[in-house]
Amino acid sequence: MSAALLGGLVAGYGIAIPVGAVGTYLVALTARTSLRTGLAAAMGVATADGVYALVAVLGGAAIAGIIAPVAGPLRWISAAVLVVLAAHGAVRAVRSHRTPAARPVRPLAAGRAYVSLLGITLVNPATVVYFTALVVGDHARTAVPALDQAVFVLAAFAASASWQAALAGGGALLGRVLTGRRGRLATALVSSAVITALAVRLILP
Repeated sequence: MSAALLGGLVAGYGIAIPVGAVGTYLVALTARTSLRTGLAAAMGVATADGVYALVAVLGGAAIAGIIAPVAGPLRWISAAVLVVLAAHGAVRAVRSHRTPAARPVRPLAAGRAYVSLLGITLVNPATVVYFTALVVGDHARTAVPALDQAVFVLAAFAASASWQAALAGGGALLGRVLTGRRGRLATALVSSAVITALAVRLILP
């Protein structure tokens, strides 16, 4: 069981630590809203990682065969969603900047933030391929006890959740530092540009 725990932690951190488009969006979202919203979004990312870890341990090598034919369309869908998120963030930031203080833009609700980040992470084929490769590589010819499978999935979720929460905390600190309206606008526009660039890179060969 200790091996499954260690394997799950390593797998969770391995997929979570590289800060890509989702991580960038999470930090920027928290900076523009609140730590509560950011933590909800972070749990959305971690939930998706946990789901894919579960799918990987249950499906094994069959998952790779299912994902491979649709990996291309999934990349396009993922890129499209990222572009939409980037555009929405930029438009929201501009509107917030132009809106008088007496009429603030309604902040993104925690539940909506959770669902949004859960969805964008679920359409990322690299996540399920990553977990499947780990599981298949380690246990291709051996039967894994159900308890070890559960420990692996929970450990992967916990690792991802802790890292995403740390990103949200960083976003909250950034939000406190950049309290001015211009600072928040600049941060939002820069993050939207980065997310768009990463989305374009996702679909390039």
